[in-house]
Amino acid sequence: MLVAGEEKVAEFGRVLTAMVTPFDGRGEVDYPQARRLARALLDSGSEGLVLAGTTGESPTLTHDEKLRLFQEVREEVGGRAPIIAGTCNYSTRESIELSREAARIGVDGILGTVPYYNKPPQEGLYHHFKAIAEAVPLPMILYNVPSRTVTNMLPDTTVRLSQVDNIVGIKEASGNFEAVAKIIEQSRPGFRVWSGDDSATLPILALGGYGIVSVASHLVGRQIQRMIQAFVAGRVDEAAALHRALLPLFNALFVTTNPIPLKYALNQVGFTVGTPRLPLVPCDAKSAAVIDAELARATIDLPVGITA
Repeated sequence: MLVAGEEKVAEFGRVLTAMVTPFDGRGEVDYPQARRLARALLDSGSEGLVLAGTTGESPTLTHDEKLRLFQEVREEVGGRAPIIAGTCNYSTRESIELSREAARIGVDGILGTVPYYNKPPQEGLYHHFKAIAEAVPLPMILYNVPSRTVTNMLPDTTVRLSQVDNIVGIKEASGNFEAVAKIIEQSRPGFRVWSGDDSATLPILALGGYGIVSVASHLVGRQIQRMIQAFVAGRVDEAAALHRALLPLFNALFVTTNPIPLKYALNQVGFTVGTPRLPLVPCDAKSAAVIDAELARATIDLPVGITA
């Protein structure tokens, strides 16, 4: 737990993968395959895993399914990599309860998604996240994704929250680079900004951001890692070339609602994760053709054919 006076920096890594939740043929969580996927991701460029986020279809997972998923993956990866658990919704009380249970399991941090549906004002967002952070002995990464939540957490609110113990960074997916720059400039030292959109990773790094909570790292994690390390080392031209080469795949993975394209792509390359749960549906033929074309061009980093 972070305590008052400590430098509030959580070493979660620059490439975090927002992991899909594998389902079996009956639509149940495939925990053995989740273990295999977690291990494969860490073998192919990921430094940490975000479980039960948007890409993990968190709204369709039950409370017990989430806790078991956290437990299974924690057991599988041991101390090899940090596990960040998606534990927050639009109920502050429920978010605290699930976060505390996840902490007892041994996750390393929690992801605090801006509350959706009930559209709280900025003051409500501040007190929601402050209450969770103060109640849970884990570092929290905020997650601003107004395209999904409708509510946009303004940079002034994020800057204010950066002063709260245990709130150590933000996954920013607003697409507003002026807001990202303000967060980076005005937040307390050590507060980190991860891109929440693969296509925005390099621009956010250029503004002083730290890394990416990635979807595409399921497939091209080593290449994303090389791009970030090239930029950090000052090899900007190399980083830009890698970014441009990966952009078509990044875009294809959002040709329809995430994680529909990603699950289709993983199945296509030989790593079975099943289809999404309703209300999401399997990939349509037109979207599949777009994804297939990019998979044919891509070099896939994810090891496939893992059975044990």
